[in-house]
Amino acid sequence: MPAKNFHVRQAAVSALHAWAQGQDYAESLIERHAQRRKLSSPDRGLLQAILFGVLRHRRLLDHWIGKLRDGKLDPETRDVLRVGLCQLLILNLPDHAAVNETVEAGKANVRSLINAVLRRATTSRKRLLDEIGDLPPAVVHSHPDWLFNRWRATFGKANALALMEWNNQPAETFFRFNPLVVATGGGEPLANIPGNPIANAPGFYQLEGPLPTALLAAGAIYIQDPATRHAVELLDPQPGERILDACAAPGGKAFLIAAALGSASNLVCTDSNEKRLPRLRQNLTRLHAAEATIAVHDWTQPAPPAWHASFDGILLDVPCSNTGVLRRRVDVRWRLQAPDIDALVRTQRQILENALPCLKPGGRLVYSTCSLEHSENLGQIEAFLADHPSLTLHSTREALPFRDCTDGAFAACIGAQMK
Repeated sequence: MPAKNFHVRQAAVSALHAWAQGQDYAESLIERHAQRRKLSSPDRGLLQAILFGVLRHRRLLDHWIGKLRDGKLDPETRDVLRVGLCQLLILNLPDHAAVNETVEAGKANVRSLINAVLRRATTSRKRLLDEIGDLPPAVVHSHPDWLFNRWRATFGKANALALMEWNNQPAETFFRFNPLVVATGGGEPLANIPGNPIANAPGFYQLEGPLPTALLAAGAIYIQDPATRHAVELLDPQPGERILDACAAPGGKAFLIAAALGSASNLVCTDSNEKRLPRLRQNLTRLHAAEATIAVHDWTQPAPPAWHASFDGILLDVPCSNTGVLRRRVDVRWRLQAPDIDALVRTQRQILENALPCLKPGGRLVYSTCSLEHSENLGQIEAFLADHPSLTLHSTREALPFRDCTDGAFAACIGAQMK
């Protein structure tokens, strides 16, 4: 009979195989495999811990596999060993569970090999862990060499190391209180908020305990990192203004804009992917911002003439490399390649050029990313302003994970030159 949690380890192996095929993001695979196998909440949590652990520490796990096993391995067997070693050496789960239940997840003809390698790991644990200090930093922290080298050149070695360490830690959960609940008659301010307030981020809290599903369902709170506030605070929407959130899905920043406006009646939200609009609409409805106008538009293409000179403020939360949120988006470090950043910079510039005509005279545009890359951030804005001398840079904000202990983010507010 299979071991008790054999199905969780098997789900992890199956999810890793699907991930390697580029079929979906890790978060979606967790949900899909948890539902398919009818996993309990604790088992779903274990599946997430294993899958995220393997993806965060993949390069180090492969190094250990090479130390424990000579010869080639087929991809599925390697994934089984990654799952087992992650439990033993990263998550520190009990040896018997990590070994016995992981062995069951392998094919019958390789279970003896998997068993031998994992048991060798238990007896070699101290040596393997002691040797970590002698490995290259990008192996220790499981990042691509090119990304570590890029960050070291930008931030210095100590900060690059701190950034990689940050990316490998489970992310805290933050939430934002929704003032629109009161403004729309949805209830009174929360008497017992299930978290601790975040300094210098009014309305944001760090969650303590389980997710408050009732509050989430009622739209009283929204799960959101404090770094998301920077772009909206720079935009500074005022009641009565007409605001465009051009890359709005899934709606986190749109909700903050609506809260600042007092309602969503003057808010226009667009996204380039029509498939994301239902989720955007659902989130805004739940968050008491259903009055927002929602439309599909690809901002790499010119804006509809009806939108020209129509908005007091525009938020461009553009597609980016996501290098500021690798802690949460565990796939990115293995998917992203250096040339991808250059391609994104070109896309971002197109979006800037096509959104600019939609500003009213005297309006302001906030450009934001969750990237740490200069070429996507200040470098992008400087190049744009050089080609638009009538515009000026009003202010910028930058959040660096190793300094600010939040997601990484950049925002810049530009507009007509002050007279």
